[in-house]
Amino acid sequence: MTLVSNDPSWWPLINASLICSYFVVSGSVGIMYDWGLTLGKEIELIWRQRWSLMTFLYLSVRYAGIGYAVINILISVPTISTTDSVSGIMYNVSDWMGDVVQVLLRVIIIARLHAMYQRSRKVLIFLVVIFLAITITNVVIAAITATQTTGEEFVLSGTYAVHN
Repeated sequence: MTLVSNDPSWWPLINASLICSYFVVSGSVGIMYDWGLTLGKEIELIWRQRWSLMTFLYLSVRYAGIGYAVINILISVPTISTTDSVSGIMYNVSDWMGDVVQVLLRVIIIARLHAMYQRSRKVLIFLVVIFLAITITNVVIAAITATQTTGEEFVLSGTYAVHN
């Protein structure tokens, strides 16, 4: 359901939302600018080499980050209108994408630490147990949050906000 209001009591919230969206857009532009600058080196050094698990993990995290930045812009900029169902989908994708990227980053860190400690089996077991505990907790929290989320669109003085 869409709530439309021109009440001046919403103006501080609208102003804060606009300022926050400036930071989101500038950060996302920085990510995309970095990607554009380093694409040539990435193709030369990463895409043309023999692929390994680390190559796949690196590229997955890199391109998921770009997708996350685009979705974050669509969610955060109050002048972009989305329907209730689309905004709900974008919030869920954003939440789950963050969790998936965190898992990929933890796998990379575990692999690097395992190599640093001369492939110690004890260190690997310790890292995997901690990884599983954190990951299971995050997935349960994300699932509970996703079931409790209802996207409701607010049109406040000509700007769009989605309330979960």
